[in-house]
Amino acid sequence: MPPTLSDAAPTRDVPAGGLRTFLHVLVNTALANITTSFLWFALTFWVYLETRSVLATGIIGGAYMLLLAVFGMVFGTFVDRHRKHRVMILSGIVTLIAFVVAGLLYLAHPEAELLDLGGPWFWLFSGIILAGAVIENLRNIALSTTVTLLVPTERHANANGLVGTVQGLAFLVTSVFSGFAIGRLGMGWTLVIAIVLTLVALVHLFTLRVPEDEPERTPGAKILDVRGAAVAIRAVPGLFALILFSTFNNLIGGVYMALMDPYGLTLFRVEWWGVVLGFTATGFLIGGGVVAARGLGRNPIRTMLLLVMVMGVLGAAFTIREWWWLYVVGIWLYMMLIPAIEAAEQTVVQRVVPFESQGRVFGAATAIEVSAAPITSFLVAPLAEFVIIPYMDSDAGRQRWGWLLGEGEARGIALVFLVSGLVMVVFALLAFATRSYRILSAEYETAPETPEAADPAGAVEGIVEGAGEPPVVPPASAAQARGGVADQP
Repeated sequence: MPPTLSDAAPTRDVPAGGLRTFLHVLVNTALANITTSFLWFALTFWVYLETRSVLATGIIGGAYMLLLAVFGMVFGTFVDRHRKHRVMILSGIVTLIAFVVAGLLYLAHPEAELLDLGGPWFWLFSGIILAGAVIENLRNIALSTTVTLLVPTERHANANGLVGTVQGLAFLVTSVFSGFAIGRLGMGWTLVIAIVLTLVALVHLFTLRVPEDEPERTPGAKILDVRGAAVAIRAVPGLFALILFSTFNNLIGGVYMALMDPYGLTLFRVEWWGVVLGFTATGFLIGGGVVAARGLGRNPIRTMLLLVMVMGVLGAAFTIREWWWLYVVGIWLYMMLIPAIEAAEQTVVQRVVPFESQGRVFGAATAIEVSAAPITSFLVAPLAEFVIIPYMDSDAGRQRWGWLLGEGEARGIALVFLVSGLVMVVFALLAFATRSYRILSAEYETAPETPEAADPAGAVEGIVEGAGEPPVVPPASAAQARGGVADQP
């Protein structure tokens, strides 16, 4: 007889004062994510403005997602085998070293060399910043497990929604200030700001104490525990399908990664493009706040697929004309959907997978889900630059597609958005018809409730003050937002 959700994860009591500790960890991780996103956005803006190469920005963004896919399971295994606080400290130290080395390279070489796409220094400089951003994902995997460690089960939806809200705030801040930093200060001072903020976050992290027993060590254990992750995922019927469902928004995410900034920078100056991204990130805050307060209903998996379809329609429509307001509204609505789409996976894993295996499951999920984005990014960027954009600039392209996409400088990019959005809608519709969707929905509906552990310190009232009663279980759903154009860090 196959295992059920009730068999997968035992009841786990949270420590007294766990909610307060979680909030401290969340704020610290938010500062670290803000810093990494700030520098990553700035690098993307800087490279495109100086080179005007869609291919370069596509490769940079795709490489980030590819490395997340490659190292996701390694990071997950590492998180399971070490205390979460220790993992976060290591991540902060490595990120700080990477940013310092990038700063030294910037001082040692003129900008012309660092921006020469045919030379080694561009790729070395970008690669080092990339490494610092990728290692930051260790903190994010550890943060997902601290929800289980420190927050009562009935508050997981609220906690994950708060995570999405904080990440939306990080995206808002970095979107605005990255554009202004590159436009007004340049790459050198941008690096200085990133180094200082990374150091501040690391110092604060040393002052925190996260109550957790030392994880058990398995003799001869491998650094990449594929088998352990597979066993944990297979223990829950339909969980692997849920992970595959969660890759849908990453399919279009790869297109955004390659083409969203180039399209926006054809409509706005870099400073204003940063402001636009900051404004649209308020959608992230709203979406995360709604999920923090209300959850996602009785079947969050169904909700996720419906919202993926809406996201596909948005992606197909928001560049249908080269109108700045249409693009801004479309991105804003897209941002509102991200926390809810990510919600189902986070809460299901936290509820049904044993805490000792959650790092590997989250790592495996990261590897599978983000692999969609680099594939589309690496395919779309060169295809757009060398085939689609020249075609749409030709008389034949304008005559064939002008009735639908209108006139403008970036009609080639608009055509890519249109097709990728429609493909996303089709994939979501097909997912509704699968047996795995029906099985997982039924299993989730019958999941047992876990009694809430008390918090004598009274640290937080329901995670979000004023949120009222927790979301109705069985079982509450939650939000955890992957970032932004997402994840772009």
